[in-house]
Amino acid sequence: MRCPFCHNLDTQVIDSRASNEQGDIIRRRRQCPACEKRFTTYERAELFFPTLIKRDGSRCEFSRDKLKESFLLALRKRPVSADLLDAALSHIEEQLLTSAAKEVTTELLGELVMTELKQLDTVAYIRFASVYKSFDDLQAFSKEIAKLTKPQKS
Repeated sequence: MRCPFCHNLDTQVIDSRASNEQGDIIRRRRQCPACEKRFTTYERAELFFPTLIKRDGSRCEFSRDKLKESFLLALRKRPVSADLLDAALSHIEEQLLTSAAKEVTTELLGELVMTELKQLDTVAYIRFASVYKSFDDLQAFSKEIAKLTKPQKS
């Protein structure tokens, strides 16, 4: 780290600590051995989510807030805690980050959401799936419900 005062290329870290409750920002006190002045730097990981490709071919940035709104709409008046919702959102974000893809389709994101909703609440899952899969008739809707009621093979 270059000293902001004398521009010496070598500085020493005197103290490091988490700067916030989440621990994702590190505060470092540094001292320059050349001019002996002290200064503070903040270190944060820079994470890049993949760009989303919509069905019409347009592109947009990933937004946790938009994703959360979709979950909240599906989970409206359902007994799911905020902690479980946050865990589901974090799990989707983790999958996107670890995929190392620069672009993903909204279809893939929708499938990730449905997987999480299926584990959280089946009613919310059906609500989301009915919009996401654009059920045209009652028969398509019934087929999706039948998939949920089939006994799971071990």
